[in-house]
Amino acid sequence: MPPTRASDLVERARSGDRGAVARLISLVEQGGDDARVVVAALHPLAGGAWSIGMTGAPGAGKSTLTDRLVATIRAEDATVGVLAVDPTSPFSGGAILGDRVRMQEHATDTGVFIRSMATRGHLGGLAVATPQAARVLDAVGTPWIIIETVGVGQVEVEIAGHADTTVVVVNPGWGDAVQAAKAGLLEIADVFVVNKADRPGAPDTVRDLEGMLELAGDTAWRAPIVCTTATTGAGVDELWSAIRAHRAHLEQTGGDEQRRRERIRAEVRTIVGERLLERAGAATRGAAFDALLDEVVAGTRDPYAAADALLDDA
Repeated sequence: MPPTRASDLVERARSGDRGAVARLISLVEQGGDDARVVVAALHPLAGGAWSIGMTGAPGAGKSTLTDRLVATIRAEDATVGVLAVDPTSPFSGGAILGDRVRMQEHATDTGVFIRSMATRGHLGGLAVATPQAARVLDAVGTPWIIIETVGVGQVEVEIAGHADTTVVVVNPGWGDAVQAAKAGLLEIADVFVVNKADRPGAPDTVRDLEGMLELAGDTAWRAPIVCTTATTGAGVDELWSAIRAHRAHLEQTGGDEQRRRERIRAEVRTIVGERLLERAGAATRGAAFDALLDEVVAGTRDPYAAADALLDDA
């Protein structure tokens, strides 16, 4: 894709063309040269959005809670983007679109952009292209972006590296504080949500989380614990207040810039790793590689020496 065409697509998206936004996300999902051109056009325009990561075990109620949170944000007349990472269909390879089904009431709202993304076998609960999709929404002027993970286990800690505020959703009876520590919740949670709080055991879950936070000692930010019942909307306003309070804390302390710098660091490292893998793939094909293999098989050269020879020539 020529840079001029990418710039035109970006301008259309920034003017409110939802089809152009969808096209940009598709391009960064596909990767390759077109994705590089699009990211080059988008990157200078990004940096104004605040991303909220919603994570937790399957069945915790993340999708319903996200739906309610979107409604709360829209009540303040702010636009919001949702990147709902769904399981990959074993037949089509695409997202199963479960979250879109749950968010039908927002389907006709031009202030909400919902995109389902397939994990495509990625084990961390996120689609590989999620950070780039978030950059698209950021660059076109979306102030709030919610990233909902697929739910692949007790909790996915990977989201903490991709969001400004990480919300960890648990249910009554989910486990004790030791299990929480093992799952890495203490390190990643900026806000805890005890969802389905109308069920028995909710106070015990709150107590377990409070005990875990006490063990952590004094920290600059102590994750609040919010009780919600997403099906009725109870507690969602309190969740929204907690998210905004965390944002204010980070902006006052400079933590927001530090987090974004770490995200860029991780992204660049990932790109470098992918490029090196591509070069490694190219270096381990062809006649020269086969000749080196023959030497290793014959015992005239050891595997490390063969690898050094390949790297020296790369």
